[in-house]
Amino acid sequence: MNRIGGIVKVIFLLLLLAVIVVGGLLWFDYLGIVDTGETLLLVRNMLGIAPKEDIAGIADSPWLLDEERLKKRQQAVDLQLQDVRSAQEEQQVKNNELLQWSEELSQREKEISEKENSLNEALKMYDNRNANLEQMATYWGGMSPDNAVAIMNSMDSLDVVDVLRTSERLARESGEASLVAYWISKMEPDRAAEIQRLMTRDSEE
Repeated sequence: MNRIGGIVKVIFLLLLLAVIVVGGLLWFDYLGIVDTGETLLLVRNMLGIAPKEDIAGIADSPWLLDEERLKKRQQAVDLQLQDVRSAQEEQQVKNNELLQWSEELSQREKEISEKENSLNEALKMYDNRNANLEQMATYWGGMSPDNAVAIMNSMDSLDVVDVLRTSERLARESGEASLVAYWISKMEPDRAAEIQRLMTRDSEE
């Protein structure tokens, strides 16, 4: 039994040594350190290892250079596309900002236009009121004092004061004597006092 076990051990060691030697030769042949030629061709075929000539042929293939060039060109194209996308995104951001500014500007122009319209309307109303006051003051100046005072007594005190002050202005501009004091003197005392108080207050303001 010991003899058989020794034989088995020797055979195992020999096989292990053969595997190590063949593997080492294959590795050195792959690295190009040694050239086994046709010696280990069967072993290489069994293990699926390509011959050195095939590996060198692949390395020296003209298509490999074309593939590298294509990869570099593709990388360059990808970088350009990335730059184009970035530029488009920046342009979109600028377009959005310009659109927002345009909307704000339109809103401000609309507000300014509305304010101008309101101001023009107010000026128009003011001009119309002044025209009406001047017309009424002229109308009162052309009638008898009693009739003019009768009309004043039927009106609101503030409206009467506006007409009287307009009459004074017109008289001053034309260099004529004002009838305001005479009209007030023909009013009832309470009414006359109220009109004078309002005219004095307006003058102070």
